[in-house]
This record gives sequence, C-alpha cells and structure tokens, in this order.
Amino acid sequence: MKSAELKPTVFIGKNGITEPVISEVKQQLNARKVIKVKVLRSAKGEMDRKGIAEGVADSSGANLVELRGNTFVLSKI
Repeated sequence: MKSAELKPTVFIGKNGITEPVISEVKQQLNARKVIKVKVLRSAKGEMDRKGIAEGVADSSGANLVELRGNTFVLSKI
C-alpha cells in the first residue's frame, strides 16, 4: 500500500508529543509496520511540523518516511 493511500491512525493535538502518543505509535508500528500520523492545528504552537515528526520518530524508534503538509508517515525500523 502506498503512503498516500493510508489513513491517519494517530493524531497529535494540543498536548503535543506525550508518552501516550509515543506508546500508541509504537503499538501501531508493531501491528502495521507503516502508519500515518496527523498533526492537528492545535498542536502547532509548541514546535514546527518537521520538529514534531522528527521527535515522534526518534522517541518511537521509527523511520520518518514522508512529511507532507500536516501529516507524516513512519515505518518500523
């Protein structure tokens, strides 16, 4: 499946990158290998979208595959 066809399954809101978000990303990566994450408008105050994407990838031990608009794709290492 191409990354453009994926639906976002994790959403990052006003609380930003939290432990529950990282835990959910890890669980979904174990189950699916590739996931799409959407950054909601309310989350953009603390970091830019690239910083959020890189932070989630680093914290969850994943590869950042693609960053487009407010969504990004992660794959399991």
